[in-house]
Amino acid sequence: MAYPAGVYTVVVLALPDVIAFDLATPIETFGRVRLPDGRPGYRLVVAGHEPSVQAGPLRLAVDEGLDAIERADLVVVPGRNDPLQPSPPAVLAALRAAAQRGTRVASICVGAFTLAEAGLLDGRDATTHWLAADELARRHPAVRLNPDVLYTDNGSILTSAGASSGLDLCLHIVQRDYGVAVAADAARLAVAPLHRPGGQAQYIVRNRATHRTSTLQRALSWIEANAYRDLTLADIAAAADMSVRTLTRRFKDETGQSPMQWVSGVRIRHAQDLLETTDHTVDRIAAQTGFPTTSNFRLQFGQLLGVTPGAYRKVFRPQPSESREGPPSPPGVAVARDLRSRRR
Repeated sequence: MAYPAGVYTVVVLALPDVIAFDLATPIETFGRVRLPDGRPGYRLVVAGHEPSVQAGPLRLAVDEGLDAIERADLVVVPGRNDPLQPSPPAVLAALRAAAQRGTRVASICVGAFTLAEAGLLDGRDATTHWLAADELARRHPAVRLNPDVLYTDNGSILTSAGASSGLDLCLHIVQRDYGVAVAADAARLAVAPLHRPGGQAQYIVRNRATHRTSTLQRALSWIEANAYRDLTLADIAAAADMSVRTLTRRFKDETGQSPMQWVSGVRIRHAQDLLETTDHTVDRIAAQTGFPTTSNFRLQFGQLLGVTPGAYRKVFRPQPSESREGPPSPPGVAVARDLRSRRR
């Protein structure tokens, strides 16, 4: 294949236990980019620390070693099924060396754990899959983590959120490299929008009780059942059989939120469920879920999820005319629905 002069070389790392979807996303996205004259926009190389790697139920042969990174203009680090396992020291050293040379380094999904382990995210904005965000923040407190966005771009270090957000990041990089027209063509080939409205925030399941909130179980259960009411801090404290001061301290320690912030998150989650499963108007949903006014509901929904209630419904509630035999949902929607169903 003939590559134009100055074409970008992309090295995608095939790490042990790599997530096959994360590995395929940059390969397919960058590999199908064409310039206006029809020539390819990127040279693709798959490299690894070992000649073959396990990728879930697959075993993949890897043709190039880590020395391929020395020729890269961009290194993409996919996630691994167990992102908490230590990365091979040679991989971390190669990533650090690449970053020191000014090579762009990007992660897909929980590939951010590998970048953080290499020290490349310290003091930088970053994101990862929302289910793993708390663990990344705990293990790497120097990272400025933002779990609400689809991707972050620090110039030479880039990260993306879960699954299909890797596609968003790849298209963003294509736009950086070749402009809107080439990126738009790549998006059409992927049957995906060049820019998705909102961010990862709209996919997060918010304010569910966990093992970390066990001492608040009584309070959280009561809020879950009564969030639709006009609640005060004193109401919650009385239901939990605690003083307001103790309640506030425990919420801060165990959730990082105030009791009323937690109530708002529960109301938003209830509203999401109604937007997904009913045809109720936004006004009715605001009243059903405890918001004092519709405008207050719209404001808080937008601040927390980054989209309007109407835009959220369009993504997560199929239109009545859609049949079960119709075209499949976009990957981001399918993955989000699967995640949400597993968390319920």
